[in-house]
Amino acid sequence: ARLAGGGAGGAGFALRVQLGALVEVLQRLHAGRGLRIELEADERAWPVDREDMLELFGNLLDNACKWARARVRVVVAPDAETARLAFSVEDDGPGVPPELLDRLGTAGLRADESRPGHGLGLAIVGDIVAQYGGTIRFGCSEALGGLRVDVELPLLG
Repeated sequence: ARLAGGGAGGAGFALRVQLGALVEVLQRLHAGRGLRIELEADERAWPVDREDMLELFGNLLDNACKWARARVRVVVAPDAETARLAFSVEDDGPGVPPELLDRLGTAGLRADESRPGHGLGLAIVGDIVAQYGGTIRFGCSEALGGLRVDVELPLLG
């Protein structure tokens, strides 16, 4: 995977437009399951690389869709005052056992071998977050019951 890391990369990342398109693709891919993906994001473009953000959000949303029973939610809360982009992705799936939460993002780690995948998606997410000097936390979604991933990225530029 390519990483631009920390730079604006062209026009930046238009949250609502580009995430909306990603959500539409994932909704179509999971249409047979009746999956609903909720997106809360503003209309602004932010100074982060578009390709990095599509890779980051794509992996998180794909993972959430894979495990969700019926619902996935992504909430993006950029803060121009603190120059940070904070967001969460959560699902209503079975969640992750507490003893595995601190190991999520380790390349090759798979919480359940019965589902397709290679255990690389969350490792890629971790690499992108680290490249931007951000933070990532895995936990239980209080609202939906499944996994919740919280990410904060400093905005440069």
